[in-house]
Amino acid sequence: MRNGIELDGWVITTDNSAGIGCKELDVVKAPDQLAAKFAARVALLEQWAAGSEPEAVLVHNFSGDAQWLAYKAGIEEIFQEAEMAVPQIGGSSETNMATLQSGIAVTMLGRQQRFVLSEPLQWFVYGKPLVGKAVLEQKKAVADLKKIRTAIRSGLAERIWPIGSKGIAAEARKLFGETASLSADIDLAASAGPACCVLLGVKKDWVKETERFFGEFLEPLIIEKEEGSV
Repeated sequence: MRNGIELDGWVITTDNSAGIGCKELDVVKAPDQLAAKFAARVALLEQWAAGSEPEAVLVHNFSGDAQWLAYKAGIEEIFQEAEMAVPQIGGSSETNMATLQSGIAVTMLGRQQRFVLSEPLQWFVYGKPLVGKAVLEQKKAVADLKKIRTAIRSGLAERIWPIGSKGIAAEARKLFGETASLSADIDLAASAGPACCVLLGVKKDWVKETERFFGEFLEPLIIEKEEGSV
């Protein structure tokens, strides 16, 4: 798992943002609903990476009561995009102090429901690494949550691994080791922001089906270790 905890079958994942929102001193001006949506997107993808489905969502809202409904709507939107039932959403808002910048953390709790394979797989990058305004300007290049969930549930995708701000190469080496040699027809060092792209691992005899299903913005990732190809 990329950024979470596994405990007795429970999977806990989280993501946060600060200085992103509608407050005067926010570094990045963006709708509060959008800030919550992308934080929830990362936490959801990390649930799937661990073979889990979220059963509850906790929101840590440091922005104030006025932002709560927008944050909740952003989290609901991400589940609607994935065509999932929205789990219970609870949490807490800072009401004692008026904060000058926005801040939110989204935590998801789920039960592991599928075994995550470690056998040799064919790997792909799905989506483009995007950050900032490019996320909104190139929406079609952002990995589609509905497609990812369909691929997981159908067995087409055996593993997924979300890519964040450190880029594809940094995340891939967590899976394949620091000495792995990586190549793809895509920038492996570029930030993927709020998990705009993911790594997909599929069985090697399902490559053609994977290419047909995901279509555009799917690139093979070639991984070579010292002992040979993966």
